[in-house]
Amino acid sequence: MAKGKKVKRLPAADVEAIFTAFERDNPEPKGELDYVNAFTLLVAVVLSAQATDVGVNKATKKLFELAPSPAAMVALGPERIEELVKTIGLYRTKAKNVFALSQLLIERHNGEVPDRREALEALPGVGRKTANVVLNIFFKQPTIAVDTHLFRVGNRTGLAPGDNPLQVEEALLKAVPEHYLLHAHHWLILHGRYVCKARKPECWRCIIREWCRFEPKTPAPKVA
Repeated sequence: MAKGKKVKRLPAADVEAIFTAFERDNPEPKGELDYVNAFTLLVAVVLSAQATDVGVNKATKKLFELAPSPAAMVALGPERIEELVKTIGLYRTKAKNVFALSQLLIERHNGEVPDRREALEALPGVGRKTANVVLNIFFKQPTIAVDTHLFRVGNRTGLAPGDNPLQVEEALLKAVPEHYLLHAHHWLILHGRYVCKARKPECWRCIIREWCRFEPKTPAPKVA
């Protein structure tokens, strides 16, 4: 997000209103990465760094058919994994990480994906954001993974102004009412991806525009 004047943090009543609106519009938000179990979710999220979910899903369709478990992934070997994910950006590094994390899951966790952030972050290619996604989606923990979309939305709206992803994450965890925390990550990422876009937010169709501090609001495009 480009540097500019930092917006003021929204009051609690406005935060409540925003998430009430999100829930009313989409009561059960879902992530857009395809997966079949905790392991394939972890791999998909690792592969999704600097890549689109659509692109990752295309690459992982065959990968997950062949290797839905750490043991099967290790059996494929790094070169075969690389071949299967070569349409994804940074595929060589990601393939090595997927192979290595699969080995460590077998060696340290009996082939199971751990449900603790510290254990997840100890795996190759897994940072705080990736760990939070897995904990939230599969283990139903109220975590918030701050990617570029959440960082932008948190700052633009006044929900959670911050200078870096960790600040925004911590601010959101404090600001979002507890009963909305489980789904907050998905509501915000989908909002940032499809409405509050980086270059030209579509404010005219935004369901939270009355509380958002972003100015000036983008007007609806003129009909030719």
